[in-house]
Amino acid sequence: MATHPINEMMASVMNGLQQMVDVNTVVGNPVETSDGTTIIPISKVGFGYAAGGSDFGGGEASAHFGGGSGAGATITPMGFLVVGNDQIRMVPVEASASAVDKLVDYIPTAISKVNEIISKRSKKENDED
Repeated sequence: MATHPINEMMASVMNGLQQMVDVNTVVGNPVETSDGTTIIPISKVGFGYAAGGSDFGGGEASAHFGGGSGAGATITPMGFLVVGNDQIRMVPVEASASAVDKLVDYIPTAISKVNEIISKRSKKENDED
C-alpha cells in the first residue's frame, strides 16, 4: 500500500519546524565575558501547525487528493541568564519589569547577605567566648 499524500505533506512541514525550532532557539549559546561571567540568552518559542486534505472520488487516493498544510512560529526574547560572581540571575529584556519581578530577582542576593551577617555575628560571639 502506498503512503498517503497527507503523510508526506505533514512530514515535510514537521521537518521544517524541527529545523527552525530546537533547544538552541529557546536557550541560546552561552557567551563568556572577560571577567568569567557567562551570559545565556533565553527566548520563548510558540508555534502552531495545521494540515488537512480530502480524497475526491474513488480509485487511487494520490490521483484524487487535495490538501494543504502550514505552520507558524514566534520567537520572543525573554532575557539573559547571567552566571558569575557566585550568583545566578535573570535579566529580563523588558525595561519595564514589575516591582514583583525585581523583588524575586533580588531574593537570592538578599538571602546571601543575611547569611553573611549571621555568620559574622556567630563568629564574633564564638571569638568572645
